[in-house]
Amino acid sequence: MPRYQYRILNVFAETTFGGNPLCVFEDARGMSDDTMQALARQFNLSETTFVLPSEIADARVRIFTPGFEMRFAGHPTLGSAHVVRELRKTGDSVKLEFKAGVVAASADGNVWTFTAPASANQAATPSFTRSSGLPNAFIAGMLGLKEDDLLSDPLWVDTGSDQLLVPLNSADAVRRAAPASDQLGHWPVSSLGRKTVYVFAFVNDGEEQRVLARYFFAMQGGAIGEDPGTGSACANLGGWLLETGRAIPAHIQVSQGEAVARPCRLLLTVTENREIQVGGRVIELGRGSVDIE
Repeated sequence: MPRYQYRILNVFAETTFGGNPLCVFEDARGMSDDTMQALARQFNLSETTFVLPSEIADARVRIFTPGFEMRFAGHPTLGSAHVVRELRKTGDSVKLEFKAGVVAASADGNVWTFTAPASANQAATPSFTRSSGLPNAFIAGMLGLKEDDLLSDPLWVDTGSDQLLVPLNSADAVRRAAPASDQLGHWPVSSLGRKTVYVFAFVNDGEEQRVLARYFFAMQGGAIGEDPGTGSACANLGGWLLETGRAIPAHIQVSQGEAVARPCRLLLTVTENREIQVGGRVIELGRGSVDIE
């Protein structure tokens, strides 16, 4: 009976029970796709990752939500890198192979940073954004907001996983966002077949740039979930900064997870050469194993 070891980690966490939870299976050799999907459904976290050998990186990583496989995601990248560093003895620089490509991650202690795959290859991806294709009033309404709560036009942004970004004009508007499940059928769909919305607002805090953000997504069964900390959406915020002409280099602290009692702190950097980097602390919570008949 095969036995598989796993670890539970919290990513973007400043406290033991903060951050976005992640399950990482240390060695998924011998697992079928169906088994990986079943384990992701069993653990029922936003994502579960499976570490495999790679010929072009330190490890290949597959990412599953309870419902489907993903090409790339942020907090699974950082949590998996944290585990691979120990498993492969790589030191503080790790390269991971995803379906979206090879992603580099580096660590300063237990604070990990990845470079968004699209921003590392601008020649292949000259633009990160496209129009939402919907009236602003409609998008505001599906979020339970008014049109004048929007700071500017919503945009689809893709630096590794495309998502709809909705800039709001205040932290209060971010906190008031309340999408109703009866509107879910009208939500726009990403290129990956997902319905997701990332709302954010800039917060004045002296000289430090800060953002308050929330990430909503459609769940199986027609409900709307909220993610505590979304690294891929934070990377897309970096793409939004570039494509809307914001000043770079930029260093922004993004707060997320407040509404679901899982505070997350994400560190966004956009460099002068247009690379987008997202970082956060990784805390390992526990380890275990499963036996699969």
